[in-house]
Amino acid sequence: MNISFHLNGRPVTVRVPSGKRVVDVLRQDLNLTGTKEACGSGECGACTILVEGRARLSCLMLAVQLKERHVVTIEGLASGGLLHPVQEAFVEYGAVQCGFCTPGMILAAVDLLKRNPLPSGEEIREAVSGNLCRCTGYARIVDAILAASRRMARGKKR
Repeated sequence: MNISFHLNGRPVTVRVPSGKRVVDVLRQDLNLTGTKEACGSGECGACTILVEGRARLSCLMLAVQLKERHVVTIEGLASGGLLHPVQEAFVEYGAVQCGFCTPGMILAAVDLLKRNPLPSGEEIREAVSGNLCRCTGYARIVDAILAASRRMARGKKR
């Protein structure tokens, strides 16, 4: 079956069998390897993408669910050669170590900041609680998201 959707701002059409998962389409068919698969059961958040602006776990979605929708992966978050403010803050605050969880963590943060532009530290911890990180201890991640929220509130929005 062919499905058409918007991926990172561009229309795409892919041919997929009816049971193929989104994470597999992104990684295998479209070569977008920023979306990671770790658990395959929706427990770790490494496969987080934005669908219609909301964080979704691509390992739990079938490709057919993307039909006519707008999807953003970590590869599509930067714009015009400039990192998204959340990406900038992650770099500045050293909120990455091995980097495996980083794409999903960043996209979860982007979703949060669209819904809640100035979250508290507790609200951030709650929003990223579905994204597991074995390396950082989350303190730098929370600090980076707080910094990004302040920058975005001052006018550097996207």
